[in-house]
Amino acid sequence: MMLLLTLLIICFSPGGLGQLEESQFGNDAELADFDLDIAPRRVPRQVKTMLTKETKPHIQELSIKTTIISRYAFTAVYCAMLNRHSAATEGVFQFQIPANAYVSNFTMIIGGRVYQSEVRPKEKRVKQENGKPKNKESGDASPEPEVEVFRMAASIPGRNRAIFLLTYEELLQRRLGYYEHMTSLRPLQLVSRLSLDVTIVDHSTITNLEVLPLRNGKSTAAANSAAGPNAPKTPAKLEPPVTTVIKNEKNVCKITFSPNIVQQAKITTSGVLGDFVIRYDVQRDMGIGDIQVLNGHFVHYFAPKDLPVVPKNVVFVIDTSASMLGTKIRQTKDALFTILRDLRPGDRFNIISFSNKIKVWQPNRLVEVTPLTVRDAKKFIFTLATTGGTNIDGAIQTGSSLLRDYLLRPDTSPNSVSLVIFLTDGRPTVGEMQSTAILGNTRSAVQEKFCIFTIGIGNDVDYRLLERMALENCGMMRRINEDADASSMLKGFYDEIGTPLLSDIRINYTEDSVRYVTQHLFTNYFNGSEIVIAGKLTNQSTESLHVQVTASNNDKSIILETDVPLRHRQIETEKHVKKATAAMAGGARVPGSAVAQGLGNALGVIADDFVERVWGFLSVKEGLRSRLRSQTSKEREGHTQQATNLSLNYHFLTPLTNLVVEKPEVLADGTMAPAPTMPPASAGEGVSTANELPGVPEEEKPQKTNGKQGGQISSMRNTIGKVERRPAKKSVTISKTSADGDPHFVVEFPLSKLTVCFNINGEPGHILRLVSDHKHSGVTVNGKLIGAPAPPGSHKQQRTYFSTITIVVDHPKRAYIEVTPKKVILDGRDRMVLPCHSTVTVDSGALSVSIVGNSNVTVAVGGNISFVILLHQYKNPAPYQRDHLGFYIGRSKGLSHNCHGLLGQFLYEEVGLAELPAQGDTKPSPILKVKDRSVPVVQKNRKIYSGTQSVDCWFARNNAAKLIDGQYEDYLMSHMFDTGNWPHGTNRV
Repeated sequence: MMLLLTLLIICFSPGGLGQLEESQFGNDAELADFDLDIAPRRVPRQVKTMLTKETKPHIQELSIKTTIISRYAFTAVYCAMLNRHSAATEGVFQFQIPANAYVSNFTMIIGGRVYQSEVRPKEKRVKQENGKPKNKESGDASPEPEVEVFRMAASIPGRNRAIFLLTYEELLQRRLGYYEHMTSLRPLQLVSRLSLDVTIVDHSTITNLEVLPLRNGKSTAAANSAAGPNAPKTPAKLEPPVTTVIKNEKNVCKITFSPNIVQQAKITTSGVLGDFVIRYDVQRDMGIGDIQVLNGHFVHYFAPKDLPVVPKNVVFVIDTSASMLGTKIRQTKDALFTILRDLRPGDRFNIISFSNKIKVWQPNRLVEVTPLTVRDAKKFIFTLATTGGTNIDGAIQTGSSLLRDYLLRPDTSPNSVSLVIFLTDGRPTVGEMQSTAILGNTRSAVQEKFCIFTIGIGNDVDYRLLERMALENCGMMRRINEDADASSMLKGFYDEIGTPLLSDIRINYTEDSVRYVTQHLFTNYFNGSEIVIAGKLTNQSTESLHVQVTASNNDKSIILETDVPLRHRQIETEKHVKKATAAMAGGARVPGSAVAQGLGNALGVIADDFVERVWGFLSVKEGLRSRLRSQTSKEREGHTQQATNLSLNYHFLTPLTNLVVEKPEVLADGTMAPAPTMPPASAGEGVSTANELPGVPEEEKPQKTNGKQGGQISSMRNTIGKVERRPAKKSVTISKTSADGDPHFVVEFPLSKLTVCFNINGEPGHILRLVSDHKHSGVTVNGKLIGAPAPPGSHKQQRTYFSTITIVVDHPKRAYIEVTPKKVILDGRDRMVLPCHSTVTVDSGALSVSIVGNSNVTVAVGGNISFVILLHQYKNPAPYQRDHLGFYIGRSKGLSHNCHGLLGQFLYEEVGLAELPAQGDTKPSPILKVKDRSVPVVQKNRKIYSGTQSVDCWFARNNAAKLIDGQYEDYLMSHMFDTGNWPHGTNRV
């Protein structure tokens, strides 16, 4: 599934962009005086003067909406800039995002035209216009700083406005017993309307919620420490920023921050407000953790508590080369003094310093933690002096040998946790200097007996070497910026790994019930952290999933196991997703910000798939780590391809992808360059006249708008389709050949004057091939099933419905349409997201789509192929009801005689009806003759077209056995865009 979170959906709804331009751009006088009307209160003279002297485009509005569902955060940023000058001016959109996050969409709306980004595989030495974080390297997956800067510059025509829409996603990591969410508020100028809305929804009760004062440091990493740089200086309770409003319920929490322009100026006139930081945790029960299930995917959160601490063996390896002189070595010593004080009785430790030479505090042994040994270690640290070069390989070999020899002793605790903590501020300059050789030597020295945790300070560090060293040896890498508080960050990093509770953790699930499970073997679990695993369910009709957790704690083995009721968990997960979408829909509204108000609705659409996106997010992270650990080029290429495909599938900007967007062309006079338009296709054009669907009531029909530039959508190649809101036809004509409801398949044979029907009892998450004509007409139609409980009294255990239908066209060029009950994604000349509640027609070259709001979607491919998709939506659904789709074939003349699929294979067939002679007391039974096969049938009546019509049909039992070619499994597709051919050739016999 490709996420196209194009937040321009509001542009296509009634009262959308056409009206927006007219009401919000206004006339020239209003543009000139915009500064005076930015707030309903008196603006101080110095602030007004500052605004009027500003030459760069003014940010009229910056609206940020975040929804955190079970620790997975979706953030949408809306920024509106106004160029009040007559000449074109460059506008720069710049926003800091957490390094752990992935950008999932970027859109610009300039001069009424939409410029939609596209995620592409990264190609070396190919110059492209990219929107990407400045700190992202274009080569290997190098470790990143704590934040990145997404930056895009574009020309804004004179007296015009630009809208920038950015979305990004991240899985919050639990450290030291809490989750932390950070939003950067650095617009670099005072903003007329600034708002931040954060909604937290969790399956468990939200606890220990706090909003910190705005954090202004250049590095945010210090906050990962329990005793961050602010803590010692402000021992009193920290107050949230002014105007912050917190509404905290049991499972839902809403935080808003909306300082007016005067309140912003009191904080700073530079526009650098700082980081808005939220910390919280959730209540946990003892056991195997929290498992959530949604749409064929699961996510498992495991964070045990109240366990005895496992003793640890730790060797500190500290760089004392000449470059550590001054603040670095002083802060490192301060941190080590504190860390030594926190060592526990039962721990063993040693200290190594290295430059040109390597010094070991206590040669050939690890010492017990006692007041005397801690005092002597502090003396050794105090006397460390900085001099010489950097012998990284020698230091690692010495520390590894020291720890390895200790672990070979018979009196060593078998379940203790062993660590090397390695710190440097430079690259290797002495001894072995080749990274590959250092890594190979390290692997040989470690022998998978302990873990290495690496820390880099400053900008002259080979971070790729440090991260590979950590990843290959079950550790983590932490980066400390040059100007950061290294002492508190070092202490914070040690606190994260200083309290091991479990080792050798293995989490297993019922065999053959899950697949594509992310990492489920872990060397250590540290207090205050969390293990997160995600995967896909292979059989969603299974009542339960058996989960087993095995681990070691000190001298004991721990086994936790239980059976997880999958259907119950699915229902519970759906409930808190609904809470999230309801909370977003009821969020703060900013008057006059029509597009900004659509952010919450757009986030609600993708919230429905948050468990799958957690799986995609973790799988990409895991693929990048595996790529970094690869020992051979073949292995590396395999991991690269896998991570790239996942990144493209979920529209993630990662180290392996680029986010490409075309910039608008502005003429010398400051106006937008004209773009050619194409005439739209009429709704329902070219479909058969077999049957009719009711149209839209007169009062619901959209009215023609004063178009201006509002209906035009630009493409990556500066060719555009056209969107029009106009009255739809009173009826949509389609045939009976369809797949609707549970799903019930109906096939009309006009030549034989017969109608046949059958059911397909599929599994939720399965993707069915409905029409397959890829080799000839280039058309493929796939449908994805979603599950629902059966209604009371039903003989079935569950029902399935179509939740998504994708139509892929490969001629004359590739394009597709993806339809869900809430939205239509069209990717032809341009990529657009259209809401299903609006009525609109879009022509995109090979494909055209016509939506009748909340009723149906007609897709036309050329002049001879059309499909109609019915929208079945429930305002207040019962537990067994799901919004779903019905698929009907309209005109099929353009499909070839080799067409296949569950419906496509019958388009050019003839069937006959016969009777089997009576045998004994049995009556004659009807059979259907299809392709030289005899299929037993019975007569039934089916309702079609949303129940408005009934059809008599001959019903084939047993999942359409003998009626369809092959078996049910032959019609399963690997993904929604799979155009693979029918595995047994054509349907001709």
